[in-house]
Amino acid sequence: MTYLYVKAFHLFFVVSWFAGLFYLPRLFVNLAMAEDGRERDRLLLMSGKLYRFMTPLGVLALAFGLWLWLGFGFSGGWLHAKLTLVAGLVAYHGYCRKLLADFAAGRNARSHKWYRVFNEVPVLVLLACILLVVVKPF
Repeated sequence: MTYLYVKAFHLFFVVSWFAGLFYLPRLFVNLAMAEDGRERDRLLLMSGKLYRFMTPLGVLALAFGLWLWLGFGFSGGWLHAKLTLVAGLVAYHGYCRKLLADFAAGRNARSHKWYRVFNEVPVLVLLACILLVVVKPF
């Protein structure tokens, strides 16, 4: 029974974290296009609050995932591939912090088009993770 609760909480926090990973880069698109100072300030405030909210969600997703892995003995090549993708998501999350700091300091050097592409990375990673977990191809 413990396994099912751990898995349910892992899924809840993964979904919640991904909501932030999907929305924060979308705010960056708007920030890159913002011309009005008030709009920029509002988007920066929203982005900062979202980042501070989604970070503990990501930590909890990772903690429950580690519990599943180490506590219930999952193994296989699919898991190594998924863990590599998760490490990439953690790096993506950290890079979002750097981009947010660049916006706050007025140092953004990227176009809104770049952020539109950047915004699609977590979508592709989520799809790959789901395929690995459900299909376990290796």
